[in-house]
Amino acid sequence: MATLTVRKARERRHKRVRGKVSGTSERPRLVVTRSNRGIVAQLVDDTQGRTLVSANWLLVKKTFKGNKTEQAAEVGRILAREARKEGVESIVFDRGGYLYHGRVKALAEAVRGGGLKF
Repeated sequence: MATLTVRKARERRHKRVRGKVSGTSERPRLVVTRSNRGIVAQLVDDTQGRTLVSANWLLVKKTFKGNKTEQAAEVGRILAREARKEGVESIVFDRGGYLYHGRVKALAEAVRGGGLKF
């Protein structure tokens, strides 16, 4: 039996989650994408196939000092602020196959702290 690589295991988890999670205009899907350098978060309406709000690590000020977990939390705060401007109050969380730990958890908790419910 062949063993799964880390990337293949994440893709497999992501497919399983995406089969169950879908965003609407009332409750858009919060998509998290993580890289070695930063993190990206988007609110997506799957019924219309469009992105409502997005935030990424490049929007964090250049003077920001902190590690990547703090960077992810700052991206979550930016996303929550922009989503509230758009009138979004409730979302569905799609962790993208990543484990709910570290940067993904920090982003999710910052979004919750910004006033969005999921």
